[in-house]
Amino acid sequence: MIQAPFLPPEAPLGMKAQSLQARPGRSARPMTAPTLIGLRRLLVIGSAIALTLAAAREMYLVLNGAGPSLLGIVVLLLFVVLFAWIALAFTSAVAGFVSLLGHGGLSLGITRDGPLPELSARTALLMPTYNENPARVMAGLQAIIESLAATGRLGAFDVFVLSDTTNADVWIAEEAAFLSLRERLRVQARVFYRRRAKNTERKAGNIADWVRRFGGAYPQMMTLDADSVMDGGTIVRLAGAMERHPGVALIQTLPVIVNGNTLFARMQQFAGRVYGPMIAYGIAWWHGSEGNYWGHNAIIRTRAFAEQAGLPTLPGRKPFGGHILSHDFVEAALMRRAGWAIHMVPGLPGSYEESPPSLTDIAIRDRRWCQGNLQHAKVLPARGLHWVSRLHLMMGIGSYVTSPLWLVFLLCGIAISVQSHFLRPEYFGATKSLFPNWPRVDPVLARYVFIGTMAILLAPKLFAWIALLFDRQARRGSGGALRSLLSVLIETLVGGLVAPIAMLIQTGGVLSILAGRDSGWNAQRRDDGRVPWREVWRGYWRHMLFGLVLTAIAWTVSPALFLWMTPVLLGLVLAVPLAAITADRAPGLGLARLGLLRIPEEVATPPILARANALARELEATIPADPLEALLRDPALLAAHRAMLPPPRRRGEGAPEADLLVGLAKLSDADTLPAALAGLSARERAAVLGDAGGLDRLLALHRVASAALV
Repeated sequence: MIQAPFLPPEAPLGMKAQSLQARPGRSARPMTAPTLIGLRRLLVIGSAIALTLAAAREMYLVLNGAGPSLLGIVVLLLFVVLFAWIALAFTSAVAGFVSLLGHGGLSLGITRDGPLPELSARTALLMPTYNENPARVMAGLQAIIESLAATGRLGAFDVFVLSDTTNADVWIAEEAAFLSLRERLRVQARVFYRRRAKNTERKAGNIADWVRRFGGAYPQMMTLDADSVMDGGTIVRLAGAMERHPGVALIQTLPVIVNGNTLFARMQQFAGRVYGPMIAYGIAWWHGSEGNYWGHNAIIRTRAFAEQAGLPTLPGRKPFGGHILSHDFVEAALMRRAGWAIHMVPGLPGSYEESPPSLTDIAIRDRRWCQGNLQHAKVLPARGLHWVSRLHLMMGIGSYVTSPLWLVFLLCGIAISVQSHFLRPEYFGATKSLFPNWPRVDPVLARYVFIGTMAILLAPKLFAWIALLFDRQARRGSGGALRSLLSVLIETLVGGLVAPIAMLIQTGGVLSILAGRDSGWNAQRRDDGRVPWREVWRGYWRHMLFGLVLTAIAWTVSPALFLWMTPVLLGLVLAVPLAAITADRAPGLGLARLGLLRIPEEVATPPILARANALARELEATIPADPLEALLRDPALLAAHRAMLPPPRRRGEGAPEADLLVGLAKLSDADTLPAALAGLSARERAAVLGDAGGLDRLLALHRVASAALV
């Protein structure tokens, strides 16, 4: 059995929480900032402002044909805010379209091809995991390590599995899978495992704990996610770029979504692969050295992170106060505040991730992200932030706040229609006049405003498809010009139907957060998204009912209003079947067989993806059905588990752990192992398995049971 240490010698690195009130010293412009970056930003943001002003003028003319009103003013203000949101996305997409055609998605001397750089600094690959499938996690890691070995640069990397797992069975299975990984790789000193008994501050705290304990030995760290897979050559090129540019703190890649099977996942996958590059090229073009961080598949300078990215605890109670949930945006902003450059390189291939399989799963994830992004309202006033970093935070907030704004805009528009239909207009008003004030709304102008808004909203998809045609490999991998166009239409149609459902889901999330409800922290489901019909009905009948009520109101007011609102009404009325069908594998795989919603990575699967998927299938069969039984029966696993336990609590060192004390008391009262396990809660079970005394008691009960069987 492997005798290598499960952790390397500690190399502490200080990482204190940063103050949001203290102004840091003035930072110099990063050396890696693109030339004429100010002009780029003026073109993108200035064009968005010009479009918004023009649209606002036209909307003003539409709404004030019948004279000013409170509802009209509210609708106009909401229209300006929402149009500005889509206008900035449009102008950024145009910049991305030009940059993509000009192959401008690489910077910092990074190349897609050519010789790999030699490396002199050590880099840690960090895989945080929280109650994830151990087979999938270890399969991805093994594929990454094998790919790095093929580059001849594996010696420059150490790999850490950073577990925050709270489920006792998953924890034991995780340890067994880790030991098996070490045996298969035969690189004993380079793959390590650490589990935290208390997952304080969630993922951000997990990474920070590693930095404080081991960061001093690693100039660079690569953050991954449980579903991340990255090509070894890509990792080496990123590490080389960090060594060549000492003023850069972080380089973010563009992960490609893969392995989708359900209709929902395949839509997300196709949209990310076809529209994603253009969007990423656009923001990289005008963000420059003030880029953003998405939390994974990025390389980070450890010293910069330790010195500047320590997250403060926000004042107030949850959900707005406490630990920062959406940590990545804030960490990037704090490092940039200190003068470090943050870059994105969307043109570098070899970075992959997965998508939630259903609308229900993405709603659960978005609820947590929503709370984290709304917390950024308390970070926005922080002193010394670069204005682009503030814009990142505002856009993160806006990505969720716009949903309730769209809903209010929709309801106010309906209210105006109801008002004009049922209330008698005042022809003369309060003043005496010889001529009546005839209410009038220009239907032609209203139609033009609607068409213009939809064009601004949908044009980026058309631009992305046109850009796809210029990339022969991507075009063929997406089914060719015709099939890829049909895929765009399918994604747009189904996505348009799902959009109003998502609007209500996000609005509900915002309202629940404002009501003071915390999101908690749940493991993300990454497999088949099929949801039982009963559960779908329970989750979406309210959306359907809301759609039926709106339909009745629209039809009562006028058939014309009903027709205008049909896309929104249809999606809401069909909420239950849409949620069920998009979560099913059959329609997704059926379209794939027709060559629709297909991505190049499915046609010519990158070797590292093929290897990771094959390993995941192979390792799934090795996960023990009863991990605790496997632990108590396998001396090697038991010895490793004991060796990886944290040191016991010393007298006077913090408060005693209540779950451990209660769990030990229950074990001492139990006569049989089944009775002992049945009496333990999930948290108590994890606590006693993390304690040497609790483990001894479980072993004693197991021996009694084994002796009785003999």
